[in-house]
Amino acid sequence: MNKIISTPTNLRVLYEDNHLIVVNKRAGDIVQGDKTGDAPLSEVVKQYIAKKYNKPGAVYLGVVHRLDRPTSGIVVFARTSKALTRLNKLFSERKTQKTYWALVKQHPTPEAATLTHYLKRNTKQNKSYAFAKAVPDAKEASLTYRVIKKLKTFSLLEIDLHTGRHHQIRCQLTAIGCPIRGDLKYGFDRSNKDGSISLHARKLTFVHPVQKEEMTFVAPVPEGDQVWEACVD
Repeated sequence: MNKIISTPTNLRVLYEDNHLIVVNKRAGDIVQGDKTGDAPLSEVVKQYIAKKYNKPGAVYLGVVHRLDRPTSGIVVFARTSKALTRLNKLFSERKTQKTYWALVKQHPTPEAATLTHYLKRNTKQNKSYAFAKAVPDAKEASLTYRVIKKLKTFSLLEIDLHTGRHHQIRCQLTAIGCPIRGDLKYGFDRSNKDGSISLHARKLTFVHPVQKEEMTFVAPVPEGDQVWEACVD
């Protein structure tokens, strides 16, 4: 049985139990601490758990996966070491189903397709480049997209990832002439007011690491953004 879980848009916690917690990350949040010194989402979740359950001392929380800072959507954390080990295995073996939504500048042709490129990462620029054929040090990347809504200026794409490469969706969509709204790094002409890019981890399906039940989580789109809100009218 597939258990569908979602939540009203005014809540950031999508699901929690003794083994894991699933949150709807806001654009701009970092999942784990980095050189910026900004408070990471992992610490915010620890504080939430400590307060809600009145836990003294340190709260255990394992980071299972990450989203780029300017993106929004579903992030999973483990609340026990056993859950972390099992979730890490699920994600590393790609036994999860990830679905993203992206607002892009152009209306892609065709309206549905599978894209395959070879992505080469430039660590100094923190950017990846797409090639049609294999080149040295490049990794094959594949995704499937389809247009699910057309707005006046933008198209809303639903994207299923087949591989998990650095900036894969951003890079591959730019390669077909459809940069993501607000993504200056990958060719969009202006930034979003809040510094976000319009890429959202919309849905995630996996088998619960302890209960062994398949679960699907759905994250509401970012609030206060008229273009995103037009997508769900």
